[in-house]
Amino acid sequence: MKLCFEKLKRIQNIKLNKSRFFAGFIVLYLCKKKMYRFLLKLFKSKKPKEDQDPMKNFLIVGLGNIGEKYEETRHNIGFKILDHFAKKEAFSFETQKLGAIATFKLKGRTLILLKPSTYMNLSGKAVTYWLTKEKVPLENLLVITDDLNLPFGSLRLKTKGSDGGHNGLKDIQDKLNTTKYNRFRFGISDAFSKGRQVDYVLGEWGETEKEQLPERLEKSVELIKSFALAGVNNTMNSFNGK
Repeated sequence: MKLCFEKLKRIQNIKLNKSRFFAGFIVLYLCKKKMYRFLLKLFKSKKPKEDQDPMKNFLIVGLGNIGEKYEETRHNIGFKILDHFAKKEAFSFETQKLGAIATFKLKGRTLILLKPSTYMNLSGKAVTYWLTKEKVPLENLLVITDDLNLPFGSLRLKTKGSDGGHNGLKDIQDKLNTTKYNRFRFGISDAFSKGRQVDYVLGEWGETEKEQLPERLEKSVELIKSFALAGVNNTMNSFNGK
């Protein structure tokens, strides 16, 4: 606008009235056009972003204990599956409140992946916090855990059930005040002698298990994707016992 006024001032120096008239008309026209564009840009209403449909949000929780010494233990299979998922799809976790968080987009769905930093027996605190924060419906929660009662590498998806003596599941159940939530159980078998359960679950994989684990991790990632895309019932039919 300052430029427009300067042009009008220069017009005053034009001697011929006719020339002055036409020059002034042109300048005013240009100024008006610039003003219109300015006001249009200033008041142009932006279309508000549509909120993400909560039914397309999924919280995938891998249970485990934080710390390098636990990384390769059987009890940390939940962490290991999510780490494999991240490596396969080239995304990374960030340290946030109560855990490490990553987001993965899958055909219109948003998967929020959580590795709680609360230690196993306080996992429920992290789960309830992120369920609420991300507005994830309870039916879109999937908790990944180890299971002594299943053969090594066996996959089983369930929509409800007891904690089975698992401290992580027990705390989640207590915090949610329900046993009706989806859990993905990964078999670690019960190949331990009497009184050695704790040492076994906190022990590292055997050599044979290490050889078979990569294929089982791949299958586990497929199960997670199917849960989000095909639903829990179809996924149970496709993966349970496989």
